Amino acid sequence: MALKIAFQMDPIDAVDINADSSFRLAEEAQARGYELFYYTPDRLTFDEGRVLARAWPLRVQREQGNHAQRGDEVTLDLAEVDVVWLRQDPPFDMSYITTTHILDMLRDKTLVVNDPFWVRNYPEKLLVLEFQDLTPPTMIARRLEDIRRFKDQHGDIILKPLYGNGGAGVFRLDPNDRNLASLHELFSSMSREPLIVQKFLPAVSKGDKRVILVDGEPVGAINRVPAPGETRSNMHVGGRPEKVELTDRDREICARIGPLLREKGQVFVGIDVIGDWLTEINLTSPTGIQELERFDGINVAGMIWDRIEARLQAK
Repeated sequence: MALKIAFQMDPIDAVDINADSSFRLAEEAQARGYELFYYTPDRLTFDEGRVLARAWPLRVQREQGNHAQRGDEVTLDLAEVDVVWLRQDPPFDMSYITTTHILDMLRDKTLVVNDPFWVRNYPEKLLVLEFQDLTPPTMIARRLEDIRRFKDQHGDIILKPLYGNGGAGVFRLDPNDRNLASLHELFSSMSREPLIVQKFLPAVSKGDKRVILVDGEPVGAINRVPAPGETRSNMHVGGRPEKVELTDRDREICARIGPLLREKGQVFVGIDVIGDWLTEINLTSPTGIQELERFDGINVAGMIWDRIEARLQAK
């Protein structure tokens, strides 16, 4: 298929070409002969019924620092492209939410991946609440008294921002910790948003598994092992990726959540599994494609584009 593709993402000049999933998706699209464009979220506009972006024609290559070659800037009518990729990273703030509303105006005209309506309605730390039997004990709350009660009940907990990403602001509070009130005060001074609290899972010392699903089907996983002295396993903060196989429990979790993801247009999703428990369902800007491809020798980006082509043909 000859497709016209637009990537809405953070500045492409700063990406790590050996780890960034958006770069890998662009690389595979280019290899298929698709026409590529790129723009940052601040360049998206709703103008008298049209959804426009000040974008650049894009070519990519595996040469860090010279990996994104841009043509002359153009005004791109997104109703005239085949696919728009919603790929900027959180925080999932009002700026992010506004872009999902604008891109939602393209419904029935352009395929937006992942579907912005459901990205907005199913942020990663909230969608798991639909599957409470698959998750560790979890609370979402703002009042210190409620969070303290949860900690008194479970002893060892993880406290983190509800709309954060990449391991930023994640704290483990063990039974002897005395910092809950101070952390609550700090978070409350920065935001009016609730916090998410989960029972700490000791199995995280063996890794936090990222399972990648393509159109609701698991295609593989990588294990992210925390650095020495760290609780967080995110690769942004030093987690080490390792090869790992999908377990029966992983497949059970995917079988439960996959149909919903597929129905809601979530083509590329990364879930986080610690031990036997689902902790997050990442829809906004999941990562892990390149690590999985290197470990398993498969073309995950190609699988994603195959599913997108199938969706376009079915329209």
